[in-house]
Amino acid sequence: MPQKTYIHKPSQASNERRWHLIDAKGQVLGRMATKAATYLRGKHKRTYTDFVDCGDFVVITNCAQIRLTGNKLEQKHYFSHSGYAGGAKTMPMSRQMERDPRKVVFLAVKRMIRNNRLRGKQLARLKIYPSEKHPHTALAAKKVA
Repeated sequence: MPQKTYIHKPSQASNERRWHLIDAKGQVLGRMATKAATYLRGKHKRTYTDFVDCGDFVVITNCAQIRLTGNKLEQKHYFSHSGYAGGAKTMPMSRQMERDPRKVVFLAVKRMIRNNRLRGKQLARLKIYPSEKHPHTALAAKKVA
C-alpha cells in the first residue's frame, strides 16, 4: 500500500496565514520565544512543510516586562564585532533591556529559527512592541497565552 507525502504549495501557504498575539508580560523569555518561533515557522499546522514558508504572523506585546530566570540580567552579554581589529563590543543584558527590550526578544526568536533562506521571510512577520499598544488590533484576533 503506497503512502503519499503531502507537500504544501507556497501559493496556498500565503493565503492561509493567521495572526497570533502573544502577551509577554510575566512570561519567561526562552519559552515565549520558542512559542513565537513555532508559529513563525508554521510547525503548529498539519500542513507543515519544512522547505515552504507556511508560518503565520506573530505580534508580541509587553516585551519590556518579560521574565528572566537565574542571573541572566547580570551575567548574559550580547557580543558584536565590527570586523576591524579591536572592534569587539559586549553589552550586558540589563543595559540592553533599558535601551531596547524589543532587540532582546527579537534575538531570542531569531536564534530559535534555523539559519537558512527562509529565516528572513519568517522574521519579517514578527512584530514586537514594548507596551500593550500595537496597530494590529483588528488583525491579531487569536490571543496566545
